[in-house]
Amino acid sequence: MKNPKLTLLAAMIGLIFPLTAMAQALNTLSPKEKAEGWELLFDGKSMDKWRCYKLDKVQGWAIEDGAMVALGLPGGQGGDVITKEKYKDFELYLEWKVAQGSNSGIFFHVVEGEDYPTVYMTGPEYQLIDDVGAEGTDPKYLSGANYDVHRPKHGQVKTLDQWNTAKIVVKGAHVEHWLNDRKVVEYEMWTPEWYELKKNSKWRDADGYGKYPEGHIALQDHGGVTSFRNIKIRKL
Repeated sequence: MKNPKLTLLAAMIGLIFPLTAMAQALNTLSPKEKAEGWELLFDGKSMDKWRCYKLDKVQGWAIEDGAMVALGLPGGQGGDVITKEKYKDFELYLEWKVAQGSNSGIFFHVVEGEDYPTVYMTGPEYQLIDDVGAEGTDPKYLSGANYDVHRPKHGQVKTLDQWNTAKIVVKGAHVEHWLNDRKVVEYEMWTPEWYELKKNSKWRDADGYGKYPEGHIALQDHGGVTSFRNIKIRKL
């Protein structure tokens, strides 16, 4: 007589293995994503679609276990990276994690110019940080925030050894920040309210901040180790 417990166990294993096999590989697009117009910005092997801000190369970054890693090198040996292509209306998705005490960010509509020494002079920032290590910090500086302008609502980051998801949606003046599948920030650029918030932030004297309707995507090297993978974008 067959042991019913062993039969059940075998059936469960038989279900698990196909599901595991069907799990999407890192840094790839599914047929559905391809049909929807998604584009990979990182394939896990090269950073050919990126360069450092105001440079024609990447420095201070490495590829480790299928992730783009900002090494946090001292003395300006690294640098923020930007996409080689510019984007206007888009949906961006990626996975990220930071080391203890690290701080980084995702920027959009970044424009290079003599008057803009850094990416944050033009690009609004989706903040990434070790929230636990930043306990007591103003919520406008926590993960998912529109840095120093909008605080995240209902945001919750995972432990440092786990990957978080981030999504940014930009369509016209409308912007959304998503953190671990929750919408945590939503705002309209260039409204009277937006200009008032800007006036009361660090960007009050940054004339180029949020000014441009199109630009590069940027990932920040802020002196700490930060990892990114499954970076994909689609134009809207």
